Amino acid sequence: MQADARGLTDETPLRFAFEERQAGAAGTAGRRKDALFSEVSNVHSGLITRIALSYEADPALRRDLVQDILLAVWMALDAYRGDSSLKTFVAAIAQKRSISHVTRRSREPKQELLTDHYVSAALSPDEIAVQNDLKKHLIRSIQKLPIPQREAIVLCFEGFSYSEMSEVLGISANAVMLRCQRAKATLKAMMDAR
Repeated sequence: MQADARGLTDETPLRFAFEERQAGAAGTAGRRKDALFSEVSNVHSGLITRIALSYEADPALRRDLVQDILLAVWMALDAYRGDSSLKTFVAAIAQKRSISHVTRRSREPKQELLTDHYVSAALSPDEIAVQNDLKKHLIRSIQKLPIPQREAIVLCFEGFSYSEMSEVLGISANAVMLRCQRAKATLKAMMDAR
């Protein structure tokens, strides 16, 4: 090996070529991750928000939960191989983060929520009050369901098929169907009792 005046050897071009190839591979992976996260943000943000809503009633804490879910999705995108749909991948992460959030929150002291004030030019105040009351009652009813039923009914409301739900929840499609049926019956009874 001979070195020239700059200290370069015969092997220097090979080393530079290897480093450039490594940088190119990292750049491609980064662009893929950015594209996937962009799709999550544009297409699946509603899914994430609604899953968080089923677990957290407080708007400020729900925003924190959504941010936590998005961060978890970003971190997990490196491991996404495409074995399932991106929607299923995101829903599984959102479910797990939401359960962790509820577990963490259950250890904290209870807080009272302030009443919300909704204003809309399209609907009368009475109509708004009735709609908001129904929504709140449905959300409270969903939050009262046992976690296995809650997981299944939220995914059902999001339009997942039983096979997709079984992937997210890690149980059979028949078990998912039974959980959904029980959750629907319980929710109907709660809404009718109101």
